[in-house]
Amino acid sequence: MFHAQPLRRCIVRLAVFTALVSLLSIGVAGVGPDEARAAESFQSWLAGVRKEARGRGVSEATLDAALVGVKPIPRVIELDRRQPEFTLKFDEYLDRVVTQTRIDKGRRLLQEHATLLAEASTRHGVPPRFIVALWGIETDFGRITGGFPVIAALATLAHDGRRSAFFRRELMLALEILDQGHIAPGAMQGSWAGAMGQSQFMPSSFHAFAIDHDGDGHKDIWTSLPDVFGSIANYLSGSGWRNDVTWGREVRLPEGFDTRVVESKTKKRLSEWQALGIRKVDGGDLPSRDLSAMIVMVTRKSGSPRYFLAYHNFDVILKWNRSTYFALAVGTLADALGTR
Repeated sequence: MFHAQPLRRCIVRLAVFTALVSLLSIGVAGVGPDEARAAESFQSWLAGVRKEARGRGVSEATLDAALVGVKPIPRVIELDRRQPEFTLKFDEYLDRVVTQTRIDKGRRLLQEHATLLAEASTRHGVPPRFIVALWGIETDFGRITGGFPVIAALATLAHDGRRSAFFRRELMLALEILDQGHIAPGAMQGSWAGAMGQSQFMPSSFHAFAIDHDGDGHKDIWTSLPDVFGSIANYLSGSGWRNDVTWGREVRLPEGFDTRVVESKTKKRLSEWQALGIRKVDGGDLPSRDLSAMIVMVTRKSGSPRYFLAYHNFDVILKWNRSTYFALAVGTLADALGTR
């Protein structure tokens, strides 16, 4: 015998089950409320960026090309948050960045691009070996330039809030670079922090030091070696490079030397350091030129110290990157490439 009431109960239960499955599917496949609010917040913030950039003269066409579809990059925040403390000792660091392979490649490229490098050197007063050394350590001679879209990376960091003022300024400058036609938005690739091209310039450094060495109307630090070499040399020159001296040299300290002088970064003339017993690492006398220098100390993996006399150009390299290890590595690689 057929009973209608049980059938109606079955239909109701099936409908409730179907609705629950649908809601669960939406929760899994869709965007949660927190994510939705975050996306809305970013888009509202981006509208403010667009308004500010427009006020700085950036065209609507550039803003559309650069900003439409831009979203935060979670990996950028992860990398920014999880930067490891620098725990490598100097010899470990040097073994990684000044390898024999890199030295050999640098020497070959120094010869291969001798004409271009000589032009940049003559124009800016910076030896080719230092141009190539910076190129090599920053991007392995243009091989590793970063795979992040610069606008999205800078927008992510500017919106994040930790260093928002700094990265918002860099974002504005990056938009101006696009508006000036130096690079297409899709080709503006760089590091997760927004450093760009074979020279790894931040947008502010690009505006200050990038040059159009090849005269094609674009400052192209991504693909034009004349512009890359010229821009690196112009950075060093504009930061005070002296072409009549080198960067420094490794030295030996006498037994019982007062290392408080090292820690205070006291500068003395080479003749004064010579009188205090400082010698070249091979035991020879210091150069006779009475240059001003300070002593820089780094530590080996074994715990023993290494000492370097650092001249004016060492300070110039530090303006590029404030790391003592970096500046010493640039000088070491430049020395290994030759004396030109």
